[in-house]
Amino acid sequence: MANQFSSSVDFGLRLSRRIYYGQGSAPVPAMSRSPEEYLPTAPMCYAVISDPDTVDNPDIRSYQPYVHGKCDPPALIPLQLLGVTMEVDCSLDTAFVTVNARWRVHCVLGSSTCDCRLAIPMGEQGSLLGVEVDNFGRSYHTELISRNDENDKEKVAKAKDGYFLKSQIYIIDIPQFSGGSIFSIKIKWSQEILFNEGQFSLNIPFSFPSYVNPIGIKSPKKERILLKVNSGAAREVSCNTSSHPLKVLMRQAGKLSLSYEAEVQAWSSIDFSLSYIVSLTDIVGGVLLQSPFLRDFDEREIFCLYLYPGKSQDRKVFRKNVVFIVDISGSMKGSPLESTKNALIASLSHLNAQDTFNIIAFNGEFYSFSGLMEPATVEKLLSATKWVEATFIANGGTNILNPLTQAMKLFQNSTASDSIPLIFLVTDGTVENERQICNFVKSCPTNGQPVRTPRLCTLGIGLYCNHYFLQMLAQLGRGHYDAAYDLDSISFRMQRLFRTASSVIVSDITLGGLGLDSVELFPPYIPDLSLESPLMISGRCNGTFPESVKVTGTLADMTKFEVDLEVQREKDIQLTNILAKRHMDLVTSQAWLLESAELVEKVCIL
Repeated sequence: MANQFSSSVDFGLRLSRRIYYGQGSAPVPAMSRSPEEYLPTAPMCYAVISDPDTVDNPDIRSYQPYVHGKCDPPALIPLQLLGVTMEVDCSLDTAFVTVNARWRVHCVLGSSTCDCRLAIPMGEQGSLLGVEVDNFGRSYHTELISRNDENDKEKVAKAKDGYFLKSQIYIIDIPQFSGGSIFSIKIKWSQEILFNEGQFSLNIPFSFPSYVNPIGIKSPKKERILLKVNSGAAREVSCNTSSHPLKVLMRQAGKLSLSYEAEVQAWSSIDFSLSYIVSLTDIVGGVLLQSPFLRDFDEREIFCLYLYPGKSQDRKVFRKNVVFIVDISGSMKGSPLESTKNALIASLSHLNAQDTFNIIAFNGEFYSFSGLMEPATVEKLLSATKWVEATFIANGGTNILNPLTQAMKLFQNSTASDSIPLIFLVTDGTVENERQICNFVKSCPTNGQPVRTPRLCTLGIGLYCNHYFLQMLAQLGRGHYDAAYDLDSISFRMQRLFRTASSVIVSDITLGGLGLDSVELFPPYIPDLSLESPLMISGRCNGTFPESVKVTGTLADMTKFEVDLEVQREKDIQLTNILAKRHMDLVTSQAWLLESAELVEKVCIL
C-alpha cells in the first residue's frame, strides 16, 4: 500500500509539470529519483486526480492538449502550503500536537473539482485525536462511531475513507474542493515522549518537501511553533537540544514555555525535535489527583503516580538472568528474522559477566542454546552468536507454549535474590491456545518473592500477530510489551525493550497508606522502575485520598527503598487525556482474554 501511495505521488508530480505559472515564475522543483522518498514526512495534502485533463493552473489557463485516458489508481499532486503553525503540549510522558495549515488547490482548473487526500505522519506511539476542515463555509470533522450501533451503519460505511498507510501514517480523504480554492485543516494527535539516559526527547514529523512551496506567489511565509512542557515535578526543566531556534517565554518549577516564529523562504525541511532535562539527581515522584470532568462516564476520581529515575549514572541495577525466546517459523523468513537476529546479538553484547542467559528458538519445535543458564562471558557470548547464525533458519509452524514452559523451568532452581529473571518473547504469529498460554503464565509460582518472579516481555512483529494476546501476556508476566508493525522498526524496538527491562533499579514496589474505599490500578500490577523509563501508575478510586502516599521497594543492593510522595490537585494537566490510551489498551487486552462483552463496552466509552 505504501509503495502504491509513493507511485501515485510520483505520477502526480510528473503530471503537475504541465502546469504553467506565468512568465518569470520559478521553475517546478526537481523530483526525487526514488519513489519511496514520496512518503509524507510532515502533514501533507494532495489533490486526487482521476482525470488528467483537469490538471492546470486555475488562474492562468495554458490551453494544453487534451489528455486521453484516466488515472488508475488516481494520481496524487501535493498541494501548495500557504501557512503552518504547530502547538505542542508536553505533559508527563505524553505530547499533544496541534497543527493548523492552509492549503491551496493550485493544480486543478477553476471550473473543476477534486477530492483531497490528507496524510498525517505521527511520532512515537502516535494516536490521532481529530481532524477539522474549513473550506469557505463548508466544514468537515472526524468523530468516533460505534460499530455495534445500528443507527451508525451509514457512518461505518464512510469509515473506509480513513486508514493507516503505515503504522504511524494515517490517511483520510476529504471530498469536493474547487480548483484555486484555499482551505484550512486542523489536526490533533498525541505521541509518546521518549526517555533515555536521564533526558526526555520528542520528535515530530515536520519536514516539508520543496514541492509544497508556492510557485508564483510572493506573499511572505510564516512558520510558528509554540511549545509547553509540564513535567509534573516541581524541579527545574531545561532545554538541552532543539531543531529550531526556540525563545523562552516562561520558566517555572516543573514548567517551561518556548516559541519559534520566523518568515522563511521555504517551509521547514527538518523534523521538529527537542530534548529536555528535569533536574533530578535521585529518584523523585509525585501523585496527581483530579476529579472527573462533567461528562465523564466514570464518577470516580482519577489519579496518576509517577516516579522519575533521575540521571545518576552510577546507580546500581539488578543482575540479569535472561532467556530470549525467538520465533523462527516460516512467516519470519527474510527481513523479520534478519532484523530480529541482529537485535538479539546486539542485546547480548550489553550483558555483563555476572549476568546469565539462554536462547530458545522455536517453530513447531523448540531448540535451546543450552540446557541451563550460561554465564555471559566473552566465550559463551561468542558461542551463542555462532549458534544463532546456524540455527535461525525460518521454516515450520508456531508453538509458543512449549518453549515458554522450558524457559520457566530454567528459572526454577534460581536462588539469587539480587537478580531479575527476564524472558523476551519475539513473534509475528498467532496460535490457537493463546488463552491457555495466558493462564499458564498467570498460574506460575512466584517463589514467594516478587523479585524472583520472571518478568515476561513481549514484542509483536507485523500486523497479523495477536497483539492483544502479547499485551495481556506481558501484563500477567509483570513485564513490558511493544509492537514493531513496520519491519524497519524491529531492531530499534527490540533493543529499546531490552534496555528498559534490563536496567531495573527498584523492584518489588508497593503502595501503602491509601485508605481508600476502592481503587482500580492501571496496570493492575506495579512494574519495576528502570533507568530507561519513568514509572507511571494510574487509576480510579472512591474515598478520601491521603495527603501523601508511601512507596516502598527493593533496590539492586537489596536495601529497602522508601519515599513519601506528595499528593496534589492538578489543574493544568488533563489526566484523562494522558491516560486514556493506556487505559484503553489494558482494558482491551483484558476483554480479549476474558471474552467479556461488558469490558468491550467499557472500552467503547473510555
